[in-house]
Amino acid sequence: MPPIWRLEQAVLQVGAVYAGPAYAVTDWTVPVTERHHGEREVAYVGDGAEPESSDSLRTFGAVVQALREHAGLSREEFGERVRFSKHTVASVELGRRMPDESFVEAAEQALGNTGALRRAAGHVARQPGLAAWFRRWARMEASAITLYTYECRLLPGLLQTEAYARTLFTQQLPPLDDEQIEAQWLARADRQRLLRGRPNTAFSFILEEGVFLRRTGGAEVARELIDHVLRLAELRNVEIQVMPTVRESHAGLDGPVQLMESPENKWFAYCEGQRGGLLVSDPKEVSILQQRYARMRSQALTLEDSRSLLQRMRGDL
Repeated sequence: MPPIWRLEQAVLQVGAVYAGPAYAVTDWTVPVTERHHGEREVAYVGDGAEPESSDSLRTFGAVVQALREHAGLSREEFGERVRFSKHTVASVELGRRMPDESFVEAAEQALGNTGALRRAAGHVARQPGLAAWFRRWARMEASAITLYTYECRLLPGLLQTEAYARTLFTQQLPPLDDEQIEAQWLARADRQRLLRGRPNTAFSFILEEGVFLRRTGGAEVARELIDHVLRLAELRNVEIQVMPTVRESHAGLDGPVQLMESPENKWFAYCEGQRGGLLVSDPKEVSILQQRYARMRSQALTLEDSRSLLQRMRGDL
């Protein structure tokens, strides 16, 4: 098959990989994870082996390879043009490595600037476990002008105390070693500076009452946690509401969600599951999640009633 035909087929395949019902809702989807932010800051985890590939990642690699061969370049020659090693080029083409933005842009320039790689990169997804993509979400979060979070499982990372976070880390399966736990906490503590470091960013949190009733880590950890949340709720840019356990109507039963407004006033959403999450940029789908979050704000306790409930819960510990 001529290289250009392979290219056209590869581009079409990238667009079709996540066209099924489970993924068609997103303009582009990227597995990320918030709970493992510390350890998963690196591109390679565990013993240094590359994470699992995905169909869309392999297809993106096929697009790169087809364009490179059509241009008559060896991997080494192409690597020199994009300033990446031939081994990196091979890893991308074989679907073993997630291409970052610099690779995509350099490859576009070296291969005719057709726009095919940018288009294909927008559909790339990796199976849960890819760490590097959380760096993109963290960078977006660090410059956001609005951040909304609904959580029903655990306290969001931005609100956690050290004792609470370390409890989560020590209970993680498979178990982490001391070095990994320390790295995770340091990363989380650094991220928490957003609340006070960006006073012009509006933060809204809706937290299920059960998150506090669970008493993760024991009574002492729970007391410290509630005290910490109450202090954060005093910040002018932070709103914390509690969703009562007994509630006849609830717009968030599909699970946790985060919403983010960028400096360019574009909204993104992030929905997390057991081993990864989806970063959603499709305006129609983000709008649906915004509607649900707005409804939850009206269903949750008011700011004042939320503080009162937390104070009563603190007194019961």
